[in-house]
Parts: sequence; structure tokens; C-alpha cells
Amino acid sequence: MIDESIVVDLHSHTSASDGQLSPADLVARALHKGVGVLAITDHDTTAGLAEAHQFNQQQSNPLQLIDGVEISTRWHNFDIHIVALNVALDDQPLQDFLSNQRQLRQTRAEEIGARLAKAGIEGAYEGASALADGAALSRGHYARWLADNGYAVNPASVFKKYLARGKTGYVPNNWSDMATAISFIHQAGGVAVLAHPSGYKLSAKWLKRLVREFAQCGGDAIEVILGQQSIEDRNNLIALSKLNGLTASLGSDFHFPGSWIELGKNMFRPKDVQWVWQSDAWRAHGADMDSNLALSQ
Repeated sequence: MIDESIVVDLHSHTSASDGQLSPADLVARALHKGVGVLAITDHDTTAGLAEAHQFNQQQSNPLQLIDGVEISTRWHNFDIHIVALNVALDDQPLQDFLSNQRQLRQTRAEEIGARLAKAGIEGAYEGASALADGAALSRGHYARWLADNGYAVNPASVFKKYLARGKTGYVPNNWSDMATAISFIHQAGGVAVLAHPSGYKLSAKWLKRLVREFAQCGGDAIEVILGQQSIEDRNNLIALSKLNGLTASLGSDFHFPGSWIELGKNMFRPKDVQWVWQSDAWRAHGADMDSNLALSQ
């Protein structure tokens, strides 16, 4: 059995991508919030992990830090994110793939800036770039800049008003397909997790199709416990994981301190669910979470 007193959060972001806390500050906050196992999963980069590990190792009671990355992929013109857990950071093919992803991200970001400028919103690209401060530029940085400059009441409403499909600043994605991303994850010794499946606002039919095709592409797990969700959503995702032979993962998708999403918040683990760290895929890739998850199976 797993000691349920240990809080596990396998999806979080730092300032290395579109999070607002430095890697060290994120680890410090996780420790403060009682998180025992944390995965840092920045968008298309592992750049923040060295700092996170260095800070964590300096603590008297460090947490278990899992090396991860969140990879953007294309599926029927939707942006679908895959969280890679327990990847080898020195795997050169993976790093080359992520480098190409960041270049695609930059190209898309420049086009978003151009479209906003054409619509009369000048300085958005420069402002978003300043917020990124050297990190891979994302729509999240645009959302912050637009909200900060009065174009919407908050970053979430920016997406609805400017960055969603069909809106002024929307630019179609140019990512790799799911199968390619999963193959690089596996080659780097990691497991592939479908991130926040209910967050794509798909119909029930399309969500079932997404999970089924993710499994057919070689995916290992899906997030069934999210930072904010209904009991109905949680139960539906658990059912879809079992139907498609996928293990379960959980994560807050933390980006910044706020009243809704917090590290480790609502990361409870229902019974009769096989978690990703209990899977053959995880064990095959050599992950060792036993000391922190208090496995006594």
C-alpha cells in the first residue's frame, strides 16, 4: 500500500517556461505546502531542473524530485499536451527534439505578435518577451501582458477574447504529432502521460477518441486528478484510463500562487486506481520512488 499521507504532484511549471516562480522558489513552495513528491514539467524544456535539484539537495528534508517536461503536440488541429515523467536529461535525441519544439514555439509566438499588432495591439510581442525573460515564449506570457495592460480582466479571459481558435491572436499550432513525442519520451527512459484531458473542452465522443488514440500511440497514463475538477469529471477520467489500459497520474498544473490552483492541493488518491509509479512501464524505466512514497507492497 502507498502511505496516503505523502502528497504527490506530478505536473508543475517554473519560470523556465510560463510559470512565475523560479525553480528554487517552486521547490521551496512545494516543501512549504507539504508536497513529498514533485515533478517539474516545464513546456518543451528541462532547463529549470538543475537549479531545482541543487536547491532541493540543500534542504534538510528534501522532497522526491521527478525530472519531467510537458510536450506540446498536434492532434486533429488541437493542442494536446503530453507530460513526460522520469526522463533522462542527458538523452540527446530528446534534447534535440525539445530544441526544435522551442523553435516552433518561437515562430508561432512571433506570428501571434504580428496578428495582434495588425489588430492595433502594439507592443504585445515585446511585452510578452520581457515577461518570458529568456524562457520559451508562450501564449501564457501574452495572456499575462494583455491582462496587465488592460485588454482583459485576467489571463484566462485573454484566451477567450484574443487567443482561442478563431480569435484575433490565434495561430494554428505547428507541433509534432503525439506518436512522435511519445517515441522520444520512451527513448529517453520516460513515461508518457496525457495532460489534463478534460481541459481541452472536447465533447464526450472526442475525449474518448483522444484517450483511445493516445493509448494506441503508445501512451502510458493519463491525469485523472487535476487541481480543479468535479467528481463527475474525476470519475469519467478514471473510467477512461481503465477502459484504455492506461495508468493514472495526478497534477496541479501549478503556474503561480493563486486562490484556485496550488501545489499539492486536492491531490488525493482514490482507491482501486493503478497509479503511474506502480506500472510496469515506470518500473521498466528504473524509477525509484519507494523511499518517498513508502511503498510496502
